[in-house]
Parts: sequence; C-alpha cells; structure tokens
Amino acid sequence: MDKVVFNTAGNGLWSDEERAVRITNIELGVGIEDGDKMWGELRVYFDRRTWDTMKHGLIYTDKKFVRELQEFLNQHGLPGKDVYYSEQGMQGDDYVSLDAGTKFYKAWMAKFSIPREELVEDWKYLYG
Repeated sequence: MDKVVFNTAGNGLWSDEERAVRITNIELGVGIEDGDKMWGELRVYFDRRTWDTMKHGLIYTDKKFVRELQEFLNQHGLPGKDVYYSEQGMQGDDYVSLDAGTKFYKAWMAKFSIPREELVEDWKYLYG
C-alpha cells in the first residue's frame, strides 16, 4: 500500500495515545453466509514502528481511527459504515480487527472480482 495513515484521538478504551499510524495492508478474511447475510473479519495491519501495542495499548475503540478508516473505504468504493471494531480479544499486535457485514462483502467481491465461493462459506455447511 502507498502511504496510508490513520490517526488516533486517544479516546479508546485501551489507549489514550494520539498518533499517526501507518497502514501496511488491509485484508478481508473468508466470511460466513447464512441466507442473504454475510459477515466476517476485516484486518487493518499497521507498521509497528508507528504503533506498538505493548507501549501504546490497543487502537480498539478509538473513534478517530475507525472514522478515518471508514472514510478511506468509502473513497475507494467500499461501504465504510459496514465495518466496525470486532471484540477486544480479536485485536492483534500488528492489526486492528473489525467486523464486516453483507454490504461490505458484496462490494469487496465486486471491486476485486472475487467469486463468492472463494470468499464466503455457507453457515449451514460449516455449523450444520
């Protein structure tokens, strides 16, 4: 990714740090489909030189970071409002974990020409 930076406001539950965080990658995991609904995990990877979870805490719940991410996604033709932080236990040392919904999955598949069967598993098949 070219130089993509999202900022934190220091208003999250796990950090009061205000910083510019360099983003290195954004990945959408294989999702689950149940009827007409889809959901899964979006990971936003960051450069650990710009954010160290051991020193700065978790970005999780920082309002400015998620707002800037959503705006970035919107600018690239993806529905930013269909992603929001997942649970605290899913956060990583070098990524922010977010839940992605049906609109986001459909837009991602269309934008990157990914066939549904490569990105979504049937809920009933997995958990039948």
